[in-house]
Amino acid sequence: MANYKKKKGMLIDVQPLKSKNEIHEFLEALGMSKEYGLRNQLLFKLGISTGLRCGDLISLKVEQVKGKSSFKVRENKTGKERIVYLNNLMADIADYIETLPLDTEYLFPSRKGKGHITTTQAYRIITKAGEMIGNESVGTHTMRKTFGYTYYQATKDVAILMEIFNHSSQKITMRYLGLTDESIENSLKKISFY
Repeated sequence: MANYKKKKGMLIDVQPLKSKNEIHEFLEALGMSKEYGLRNQLLFKLGISTGLRCGDLISLKVEQVKGKSSFKVRENKTGKERIVYLNNLMADIADYIETLPLDTEYLFPSRKGKGHITTTQAYRIITKAGEMIGNESVGTHTMRKTFGYTYYQATKDVAILMEIFNHSSQKITMRYLGLTDESIENSLKKISFY
């Protein structure tokens, strides 16, 4: 259930950002693009605030989110419907939408044609920001994993997180977030063997 990216022939385990400092540093790196900084930051903020997969994020339409505190989305991978809450992002979304041409259908429109940016483009955006801050273990799943990790650390409620992610078991959710390994490591640190 872990997600990997290839880097120079090696597989790198994609990780969540685990602190607010890391998230702020990452957002600053995303904002460095003069033309697309606001878009890149909103993409990431939506990802870490909703837990949606990258493919579902990039295909969002302006009408789905404009002026709304929540909306329903059918996830591409699972085909399941879920409610996404946007309360803390409404101002960011409104500011960003003001920068879009009036006839724009997609929240993250492509420069080429009438579609939206691709998952490959989103991956490039995320990994470039990671490189800028010296973090090689980021990819598009970093957004979803950051949401899950932050949610779990705040609530310790893996059952609800499992439902949000549409995972079939709590074990899968824990492993996806790397919490199983982290829990084992932390529990072993507390034991003195001699």
